[in-house]
Amino acid sequence: MRSIKDAPNLNQKKVLLRLDLNVPLSNGKITDTTRIDKILPTINFLLKNEAKIIILSHVGRPKGKVVNELSLKPICENLKNNLNQSIRLISKNIKEVKSADLFDNRDEKIVILENLRFYEEEEKNDKVFAKHLASLADIYVNDAFSCSHRAHASIFEITKFIPSYAGLQLNLEINALTKITSEIQRPITCIIGGSKISSKINIIKNLIAKFDNIIIVGGMANNILKYKGYEIGKSIQENNCHKIIEEIFSLSKKKSCRMIYPEDVMIGKDLNGLSEIKELDNISKDELILDIGPKTIKAINLLIEESSTILWNGPAGYFENPNFAKGSIEIAKKIIEKNKNNSIYSVVGGGDTVSLLNSIGATSNFNFVSTAGGAFLEYLEGKELPGIKALN
Repeated sequence: MRSIKDAPNLNQKKVLLRLDLNVPLSNGKITDTTRIDKILPTINFLLKNEAKIIILSHVGRPKGKVVNELSLKPICENLKNNLNQSIRLISKNIKEVKSADLFDNRDEKIVILENLRFYEEEEKNDKVFAKHLASLADIYVNDAFSCSHRAHASIFEITKFIPSYAGLQLNLEINALTKITSEIQRPITCIIGGSKISSKINIIKNLIAKFDNIIIVGGMANNILKYKGYEIGKSIQENNCHKIIEEIFSLSKKKSCRMIYPEDVMIGKDLNGLSEIKELDNISKDELILDIGPKTIKAINLLIEESSTILWNGPAGYFENPNFAKGSIEIAKKIIEKNKNNSIYSVVGGGDTVSLLNSIGATSNFNFVSTAGGAFLEYLEGKELPGIKALN
């Protein structure tokens, strides 16, 4: 996979830069700029090399129609401030835009084309649309790892018509994931959460063969507790997953991977209530399991202490209520402690986990924090991502 750093002379070359600027918007305001912050190094690299940058991205799911609320205008304004550059948003129909129209003068360095998903051809991976996009520039750069599990026109088909490279952020994502799936420093531990065990079954199965410890927390752990015969009250759970759990435990035994799940829990009567420590054999039918308990935190922290590499995907509890955030925060603190003395390599991924780390100002204390959702998980499943395949 060629990096943008390997590209020949970029001076005055037009670079089609595919980014994921799909940030959360509320009343036209950006509520989380993490994705924008991460791609700034690639833009600065191109500016330093005197390239002309044409940014491609999408926001939301407009389903091939123009939706004014999903315009890239607020993102354009944010980038102007971040880069201290004059940036023009081109609202003209992309299919009518020509390369010669893109830069008004020699001093103009960055333009942004309007939301790609305003065009149904994008998600259909349309060849004509991709060829037209390619005609706008000299080279193409994919710095949108989080979109690379989609075979869309601006991710996959476009690479057939233009010299194509990986951006700096995409390379960082791949390198971080390679370190925890191929170039492993043992012992290696995975902390995995989420509400549905069925949605993560293939990831768990793929990682069991490679990891030493897999710790299951969050709503997924409730299914295991129920499988083990414990009362879980009104807690979130998934039906018909007995066979899935049986398969996980059987495979982990075969591959000598330890499976860890809660020893005690924090319960509440509702999501907004107070927390109370409960042993597993003392949960009532009207209670909700909303976090891991102190014994479980201690056990997880001991495993983190023994680990050289850690992957974390999914908080330990309902962290939106501070009464049920302790498990996740204590896990974060322990990993940070190990990171500070360089005795662990840590990778964190998943929207909720990143939100948690943002809320406690801890994202910079991990070796790598991925904002990718589906692409991150599909990579961990061992799937080939279309965007990466196209660059290779």
